[in-house]
Amino acid sequence: MNTTYLPPQHSIERNWYVVNAEGQRLGRLASEIAMILRGKNKPTFTPHMDTGDFVIVINAEKVEVTGKKRSQKLYRRHSGRPGGMKTETFSKLQARLPERIIEQAVKGMLPKNTLGRQLFTKLKVYVGTDHPHQAQQPQTLVINTIPGGQK
Repeated sequence: MNTTYLPPQHSIERNWYVVNAEGQRLGRLASEIAMILRGKNKPTFTPHMDTGDFVIVINAEKVEVTGKKRSQKLYRRHSGRPGGMKTETFSKLQARLPERIIEQAVKGMLPKNTLGRQLFTKLKVYVGTDHPHQAQQPQTLVINTIPGGQK
């Protein structure tokens, strides 16, 4: 009979990675980040445990989308009051809060439960190249995208 592998808590190693979002496609970037946050890139991956790493995203304002998404993609939020739905296009949200675009894309690719909310706290997104996590000595992570794609 097979049993589920459980890595010992003391053996789970948490690394810090820096990802530069400049010139990256939003969806491809978000799926790679979600995989690292979840720990699927490690041999010790266990679906019901947090075995993932921390991810710092810099240059969030320079992320790209293809096609007409810049003017047609809508972001919705609700205040909880009747008639409290607010909608905003990608370009307006990118000008106002570019961090939220990457955060929402990654959050949508994580599990919709307590584990997913815990994993989401390990994502740090910043505008520009400066971030306050130099003490963790993050490694630079290069996300490969398909060259010659649409712009």
